[in-house]
Amino acid sequence: MKLYELTQNYQNVLDIAEQLEAETLKDTLDAITEGIEIKAENTAKVIKTLEAEVAGLDAEIKRMSERKSAIKNNIDGMKRYLKEELEKVGTDKVKGQHLTIRIQNNPQSVRVEDESKLGSYLVEQPKKLDKKALLADLKAGKEIDGAEIQQGRSLRIV
Repeated sequence: MKLYELTQNYQNVLDIAEQLEAETLKDTLDAITEGIEIKAENTAKVIKTLEAEVAGLDAEIKRMSERKSAIKNNIDGMKRYLKEELEKVGTDKVKGQHLTIRIQNNPQSVRVEDESKLGSYLVEQPKKLDKKALLADLKAGKEIDGAEIQQGRSLRIV
């Protein structure tokens, strides 16, 4: 997948990018001797190409996940069908040439009809910091011991 024409040095970086650790990749880029403008643009081209590859992989993962889900649903449906058919004829076990099929009891479980009547069984959840409210208070000028606003910086390629 080529988004840009790259010089051979950057094409080599792109070709080996997925096999290298981040530090080794940085060292490889550092070894390329060009002016900062050319180097920055070519590095950004490599980044954009890798981002496009990640997007393609995400789409493929989604497609495969949907396929997996459909197959699992088919398996569940076929198991229900087979169980129902065996129960209709009153059979809990079928011994075939290659497989044995059995219907057996599952471990006991609880079915809850009305959760409001079961207050003594509720479990407390761990406390969680409300960072949105904290940020809003800090932005409003409130002094809060143990917290401060920080401003980070990030790279944007457009």
